Amino acid sequence: MFDVLERNINEYIKVSSEELEYAKSLFIPKKLRKKRIILQEGEFCTYTIFVEKGLLRSYSIDKKGNEHILQFTPEGWWTADLYSFFSKEPSNYNIEALEDSKLLLLTNETWELLLKEVPAFERYFRILIQNNLIATQRRLIGTISTTAEERYLKLLKNFPDIVQRVPQHMIASYLGITRETLSRIRSQIVSG
Repeated sequence: MFDVLERNINEYIKVSSEELEYAKSLFIPKKLRKKRIILQEGEFCTYTIFVEKGLLRSYSIDKKGNEHILQFTPEGWWTADLYSFFSKEPSNYNIEALEDSKLLLLTNETWELLLKEVPAFERYFRILIQNNLIATQRRLIGTISTTAEERYLKLLKNFPDIVQRVPQHMIASYLGITRETLSRIRSQIVSG
């Protein structure tokens, strides 16, 4: 159950086998079936979530009932509403399984304990949070400064299998475009 997590950790830090086993002992394994919600808007985000297998999405719903997808979280990625997780304020969005998923959860308390007991994890999570901040800033600037087609092509480059795993209306939502615009872009790419 911890294979993907171990590989992910080893990409960023070196820990002893004892430290790794200790870290693994703090995680709560959870299976989440497709279309099930692990975090609902208005609830407190009590876990930071590592996806061992499957695919999640983080999204909000505006006052008109429109969904806005913030993030897709495939295998080997982390997700949470970090503001809610750290501030203990209610979450502004939902996290849902798009596929049957195997997850590893850390509570705020076990996260803090891990950082205290295995200092190398301070570096691990700092790198992950840095990378997330950079990706978020790039996505934001890309949303306001690139065309819908450029955003779609970048999504395909970064997530080559996304179109097989995610319905088109969700891809359109993630890109901030309509389904019709996405359909037109896809047709243009195929024909040209």
